Amino acid sequence: MTRMAPKYITFDCYGTLIYFEMAPVARRLYADRVPVARMDAFVDDFSAYRLDEVLGAWKPYKEVVANALIRTCERNDVEYRDSDADAVYAAVPTWGPHPDTVEGLAEVAKEFPLVILSNSMTDLIPHSVAKLGAPFHAAYTAEEAQAYKPRMQAFEYMLDQLGCGPEDILHCSSSFRYDLMTAHDMRITNKVWVNRGHEPANPYYGYHEIKDIRGLPGLLGL
Repeated sequence: MTRMAPKYITFDCYGTLIYFEMAPVARRLYADRVPVARMDAFVDDFSAYRLDEVLGAWKPYKEVVANALIRTCERNDVEYRDSDADAVYAAVPTWGPHPDTVEGLAEVAKEFPLVILSNSMTDLIPHSVAKLGAPFHAAYTAEEAQAYKPRMQAFEYMLDQLGCGPEDILHCSSSFRYDLMTAHDMRITNKVWVNRGHEPANPYYGYHEIKDIRGLPGLLGL
């Protein structure tokens, strides 16, 4: 395999680098309102509605969370409380990295500038970046781009800020629906799927697969 030599390695943050605890938080929060037998469906609905909420015009992420929870509760005939969205949103900056993340990033950062493109807010992302331990060239958010992934506008914003083209980056994500499908449509040839078990493989989108971030240095020939 030809050694990849991107100008930048770009990453999704939550789910890929940071352990995404939205489902566990929701399970704890609604344990007194959702029966155990229905909880998996409730959490799946919350995930689906979050994706639906980010496909339109940009709005603050707290509104994304609140709207998704309201719609999930309505669908499942569950009481929604305004404090629910507050609790979920407040949990985000407390989440930490996957066990493999810090080690893998430290190795790659010796040779390549690292960049984050996240469906986050400018007040949230610094808390997460600080936990990753590696020097990041930049961390761009949906708030800055005024668009959430999987919208192309988010990727276009990142490329514009970096002053480079799709051919100049290697994009890494654990999600096809939020990142890798759009990266394919953007003609980002170099893509890495970090198989965290979130979604099934989809070879159509043309990517390299690694189990976790510790596999990235080897993929890059380091």
